[in-house]
Amino acid sequence: MVGPKQDNASPPPERMLLASQGFTGWLAANDCAVALTTYQAGRLFLLGRRPDGVLRAHERRIDHCQGLWTDGQSMWASSRAILWRFENDLPAGPDRRFVPREGRVTGQIDIHDIAVGDRNFHTGETPSIGPIFVTTGYNCLATTSDHGSFRPLWRPPFVSALVAEDRCHLNGLAMRNGRPGFVSAVSRSDVADGWRERRRDGGVILDVATGEAVATGLSMPHSPRWHDGQLWVLNSGTGEFGRIDLASGTFDPVAFCPGYARGLAFVGGHAVIGLSRPRHNQTFEGLALQERLEAKDAVPRCGLIVVDLLSGRTVEWLRFEHTIDELYDVAVLPGVAQAEAVGFQGPEINQRVTPDS
Repeated sequence: MVGPKQDNASPPPERMLLASQGFTGWLAANDCAVALTTYQAGRLFLLGRRPDGVLRAHERRIDHCQGLWTDGQSMWASSRAILWRFENDLPAGPDRRFVPREGRVTGQIDIHDIAVGDRNFHTGETPSIGPIFVTTGYNCLATTSDHGSFRPLWRPPFVSALVAEDRCHLNGLAMRNGRPGFVSAVSRSDVADGWRERRRDGGVILDVATGEAVATGLSMPHSPRWHDGQLWVLNSGTGEFGRIDLASGTFDPVAFCPGYARGLAFVGGHAVIGLSRPRHNQTFEGLALQERLEAKDAVPRCGLIVVDLLSGRTVEWLRFEHTIDELYDVAVLPGVAQAEAVGFQGPEINQRVTPDS
């Protein structure tokens, strides 16, 4: 028998996710799903659509999850001390189930952007395809090692030693033709934690092949990406998304981002950009982003915006209403309707046994 309704009953919980009316339709039209990471809440999110067209969000807890790479079949994601590789174990179709297949213990080296490409780009030897990642704690590009925590591949020429000091806050990696093409750093500092004093205008984009700066004067740049023959970047400290003119070294803004922008992926003529609510600490204070938000009478958001590359207009959006305040990376899963990731412990991982044919 159902009892009377209690006057002091708790109100229903507020929805965590809100999306624009056309967001799932946009996913369907572009035949993709979206993955994102949040180190603040330690989660990997996989956003897709159910057969009835309703948004489906799957989450998997990964401690301090930051860097992310996927081609829709394989996926790499970083945690505080382990680099994880996941593989899809479902047959061909629109759905994915990512099962953890490998965990490389790196220790706390602060992995940021991750890519997969030629790990011998710096030697000219026979190509060796595998993960390449930014280890911000050691100011370098690196890959996995069978014997050590990681194998360093390249570091900016102004960083004088391979040491566990976040000197320049190297963070972003743009691949070009299967090799590291460009990286982003908050400064060219060569002292421990020196980047913090250069957050407003010390940011640089470096050409990996030459070590030279192709753009300077940026504010906490993140997520450089090579797309359709152009170099794109998030000028996070000013709240701008745009492209770098490699001939002049200038930054050409395309759109304003109403939040601290990190994480960038492309689908056709659109950019998918991650937004965070800035923390009130020394990392985010004193940036032009706050001034621009106040001028627009806006508050910073956490979520995603989909920007038309031609017009700079935000055509779709998704935001977190609570719990999640900061995102790091964003990736697109082509040809995927919905996806999930299996956890590291429990009955589900025990039963996921797939012989390699």
